Amino acid sequence: MAASLGGAEAPSLLALWADTVSVHALLHDVAAGAFLPVSVRVEEGRYPALSPHRPSAAWFERMIRDLWGHVATGGCDQRSWLDHGRWAHAMPLSPKPEPRTTPPDPPEFLPVEGEDIHQIPVGPVHAGIIEPGHFRFSAQGETILRLEVRLGWLHKGTLGLMRGKSPRAAARFAARLSGDSTVAHSLAFARAAEVATGTEAPPRAAALRAVMAELERVANHLGDCGAIPNDAGYTFLLARCGFHREAMLRAAAAAFGHRLMMDAVVPGGVAADIAPGGTEAILRAIAGIEAELPDLVRVYETHSSLTDRTVGTGILAPELAAAFAAGGYVGRASGRGFDARKLPGYPPYERLSFEVPVLNEGDVDARLRIRFAEITESLRLLRELLLDLPEGAISVPLPLASGEGIGWAEGFRGDIWHWLRLDGGQIGSVFMRDPSWLQWPLLESAIRGNIVADFPLCNKSFNCSYSGVDL
Repeated sequence: MAASLGGAEAPSLLALWADTVSVHALLHDVAAGAFLPVSVRVEEGRYPALSPHRPSAAWFERMIRDLWGHVATGGCDQRSWLDHGRWAHAMPLSPKPEPRTTPPDPPEFLPVEGEDIHQIPVGPVHAGIIEPGHFRFSAQGETILRLEVRLGWLHKGTLGLMRGKSPRAAARFAARLSGDSTVAHSLAFARAAEVATGTEAPPRAAALRAVMAELERVANHLGDCGAIPNDAGYTFLLARCGFHREAMLRAAAAAFGHRLMMDAVVPGGVAADIAPGGTEAILRAIAGIEAELPDLVRVYETHSSLTDRTVGTGILAPELAAAFAAGGYVGRASGRGFDARKLPGYPPYERLSFEVPVLNEGDVDARLRIRFAEITESLRLLRELLLDLPEGAISVPLPLASGEGIGWAEGFRGDIWHWLRLDGGQIGSVFMRDPSWLQWPLLESAIRGNIVADFPLCNKSFNCSYSGVDL
C-alpha cells in the first residue's frame, strides 16, 4: 500500500482507517478518475506507514494508534492524537482495550528554533461559542512561524457506539458527527449502507436528499459569508447574511420538520416527505436571497478596508491543496476543482447541470468568493429540484445482509466519505471521514508568515470541523 503512493503522479490519499485486523486506505487516481480502496493486514500490531509518502496520512496514523493500537512503522509522527491520556481505557476499539493505570503525559509540541521566538497558547476554551481546540503558535514578534493544532476534546466514541447496531439505528450517530453537516454525513452513511446491502433509494428520495443538501450548503455558506468579514471588523455582512441564513433555516424546518434537517436522511431514502407548503417556504427564502445577494457581493468588493484584510492573507498554494486532496472551498480556492457531486457523482446530480467555481489565489478572499459563487449555484439547483420532484416512494427497506460499502456526499466543506462493514445486518466496523481531516493541516501551513491578528480571519475562512475529526 505504501509503495502505491510513491511518485508525484501517484494517487491522492482521501482517507485512512482501520478495523481490528487491517488498515484501509481510500485513494483517488486523478489521471484515471478512479477511486481505489486498498487494505493491508496488520502484522504483530504494525503496518507500513504512509506518511513518509503522503504527509496527509500523519493525523490518520495517530488516530489509528489511539483507537486500535496499530502502529505505523516508519511513521512521521508517533505522538497520540485523540487520546489525551484521560480515557478509562487505551485503544478502545482494539479486541482487548487496556485499562488506564498511569496519569496522562503533558502534551508534546514540535520545537521551533531561532532568535526571539515565543509561544502563544490559545484554547481549548475560546471566547466565542465555538468548539474546543488548542492552537499553539510559535511567533517572532507578531509573525507566525508555526501553528500546531491539537484536537480531541470532542471525542464521543462514535465509531464504537455504532458497532452492533442496524444501519437505521446507527444513522443517528452519523447525523451527529458534525452537526452543521448533518445532512451530508447522513447521506454519505446512508449511501454506504445501501451499497453494502445492494439497495437503491427511490428517485423521489434522491431528489429530496439533494434539496436538503443544498439547503444545508446555502445556510452554512451564508453564515461564513457574514462571519469572515465580521472577523475583520465589518459587521454589516454578518447582519444581512445572518438574516438570510435564518430564513433558510426556517424554510428547512417548514419543509422537513427540523431547522438542521437532522435525522431526515436515512438508509433507504428519507424519513418523511416534504411537508405541505414546504416547497413554497423554500422558494420564498430563495427569492429573498437572490434579490439581495448581488448587492452583498458588491458591498464586500467595494470596501477596501475589508478586502485589505482578506486579499493576500492566509495563502494556500495550489500544489499543497492538490497534495492533500483538499475539498470544498479550501481546495477550489486553490485550484482543485474536485466535487463529489460530479465525480464519482450520485443521484440526482447526474441529471443536473451546475458549475463548480474554481480560483487559484488561495487566500481568504478566494475562499470567500467561492462561497458566494456556490450560493448562487445552489439556489438555482434548489429551484430546479423543487419544481421537478419525481413522484413515488420516499424509502425502501434494507435487507438483513452482510457486506461492505463506501458512500460519499458533497458537504458544504467538501467531500465526505463513509465506510462500513455489515455482519448479518449489524455494523461490524465503520469509519466516517469529514473533509476537515485534510483541511486542518493545511490551515497550519496557510497561516505561516501571517500576523497573529489575522489568525481568526484565516481560521474562519477554513472553518474546519472540530467534532468531525474528533470522532
